[in-house]
Amino acid sequence: MSTSLHLLADAPAQLLPARELMAFTLASHIILVPLGVAFPFITLVMHYRGLRRKDATALLLARRWSAVMAVQFALGIVTGTVLSFEFGLLWPGLMGRWGDVFGIGFGVEAWAFFLEAVLIAIYLYGWRRLKPRTHFLLGLPLPCAALLGAFGILAANSWMNTPQGFSLDSEGNPVDVNVWKAIFTPMFGPQYWHFVVAMVLTAGFVVAGVYATGWLRGRRDRYHRLGFAVPFTIAAVATPVQFVLGDSIARSVFHKQPVKFAALEIVWKTDTRVPEYLFGRLHEDGTVSGGIKIPLLDSVLAGFSPDTKVVGLTSVPADQRPTATQATIAHWAFDIMVLIGSVLVLLALWYGFVWLRHRRLPASAWFYRSAACAGVASVVAVECGWIATEVGRQPWIVYQNMRVAEAVTSTRSTSLWIMLAVVMVVYVFLFGSFLVILLKMRTRWRLADLQQASAGTGPPEDDLPYGPRAPVPVGDVSAGDGPPAGAGAGQSGGDRP
Repeated sequence: MSTSLHLLADAPAQLLPARELMAFTLASHIILVPLGVAFPFITLVMHYRGLRRKDATALLLARRWSAVMAVQFALGIVTGTVLSFEFGLLWPGLMGRWGDVFGIGFGVEAWAFFLEAVLIAIYLYGWRRLKPRTHFLLGLPLPCAALLGAFGILAANSWMNTPQGFSLDSEGNPVDVNVWKAIFTPMFGPQYWHFVVAMVLTAGFVVAGVYATGWLRGRRDRYHRLGFAVPFTIAAVATPVQFVLGDSIARSVFHKQPVKFAALEIVWKTDTRVPEYLFGRLHEDGTVSGGIKIPLLDSVLAGFSPDTKVVGLTSVPADQRPTATQATIAHWAFDIMVLIGSVLVLLALWYGFVWLRHRRLPASAWFYRSAACAGVASVVAVECGWIATEVGRQPWIVYQNMRVAEAVTSTRSTSLWIMLAVVMVVYVFLFGSFLVILLKMRTRWRLADLQQASAGTGPPEDDLPYGPRAPVPVGDVSAGDGPPAGAGAGQSGGDRP
């Protein structure tokens, strides 16, 4: 029997469905995380531009984005709550033994989540009811609350990767907990900043991708140009920073979690002058098939020298390392993430070159095709980063202290499979409803834009979004969603997202 099959046979029957359920809910929730963490910041940048330059179009975009932000946050509340329950229901061994050590991270995240909900409500409510300066200032804590939530989650996850801040008694239970050491672990800094910048560039590319699609469909008024330029500029600035941070966190994994690094790079035996494999598949005898082999590169990337020693998977027993299949999955996820990041850097450089040289947006249709795909690609990169992080740590749920199999629930596997099926159906409904709501919001805005353009009443933000609403023509189906302003409003306002 192969090592993988032997380890699988020894695992509890409920381990696989528990892991699949957790993986599905996490993979679904993480789609919303970039918008939850970074979209408030992008919206406030647009809001600030509108106030500072008295730019009606920017104010309109900020107000509409705040509505999308609120809808997204509502869905995030549901998926986030499911995850919080799953930690206790699926992994009672983890929370029962280690909750006192790293649970403070979840507590911080819960408070941040509550604070963000209140701040979003105030921000959304204040558009027509508060003075412009007061309204903007009340929105400034929103990104801080989002960063605080990310702080809590990343503190918990980085502790699971590099646990510290406790001692073990004679029965193996943690005692003498030091909260500060448990929060600020060796992996916290690299993970946190890598995560935050990833959320900023992903949200920027996702939002800009909507307007890039509009550009490709012929909507080239100021509304779409500004809706594209602001988030894409933010993402373009963040992308090369993320490339440097990605190298930093990979180096931290090399030093702090050498076996995990070996899985990410499918290194079988400890050695120097180790080659780099781009993709490829690791077999249980240590051979690698497929992929592109680049001699010496892995050692050079790890320690800037071909003589750098890279720890291999066989440095620990088989039951203390990822299987060959798990290592291959982590390796592919890592390589896809790096590949997407590299392409996004090239796209950002293209944008920056055109802007610095000509002081305008690129005109190439291929640029906008690439920009339209960048949002989806960046979400895929985020998913791959999560897969690389979690699968590469196997079989540990608390690195070198508790295996996943030791933490899993005792609930029957059949019940967990049924629960997974139910959750999948519910999530399809939730995300489908989210998409329908966004499409209906877009339709309302387009109708309002068309009616404003046909009425010829001029820029819609002359008296909006602050102060009393302007009189609405009879038959306006979307009185509360004024049309965009700026050049070209009468030409293509009805096609705006």
